[in-house]
Amino acid sequence: MITVWEHGQVENINTMAFLEIEDMETVIYGYQVEQIADGNEEAMPEAIDAAIDEVMGYLTPNDKKNWQDGRPLYDVDAIFSATAKARNALLLQITKTIAKFHFINLCNADILYDRAQKNYDRAVGKLKDLATGNLTIKSLPLLDTTIDNTADEPLPYRSGSRTKFNHE
Repeated sequence: MITVWEHGQVENINTMAFLEIEDMETVIYGYQVEQIADGNEEAMPEAIDAAIDEVMGYLTPNDKKNWQDGRPLYDVDAIFSATAKARNALLLQITKTIAKFHFINLCNADILYDRAQKNYDRAVGKLKDLATGNLTIKSLPLLDTTIDNTADEPLPYRSGSRTKFNHE
């Protein structure tokens, strides 16, 4: 939900996001959400935003040279702008698990914290595998990394060597 200020009045506009509050019903019960939030309407949206930011952080390439090692570079904007059935089911489930973990940090009302912690660790492990290229999801869109040879700029220079050979 986006709040828009127009002429001194507040107007709420419902927008579809990658992960909505209604999607959380598959990982946490409604009565648990009410107990933990305790009337705070912003608790779950903040947890969802934090989870989306965390998942995006794992999948977004940075300027480090190890991101140029040939692993797939995912189009994070396209992934997280998907809605409804267009969302990747595995990534959605991982994001829900992480959002639940961020949300239950407020309280431990009838929630098996150790189980939530293990699920969180497993979800983050999958994200790390996805980010390093050890796990590939074919249905996620990739960034276009082709080099335009028609540009006047020189191509990037890269050098290296093979790994050290041992007779062991």
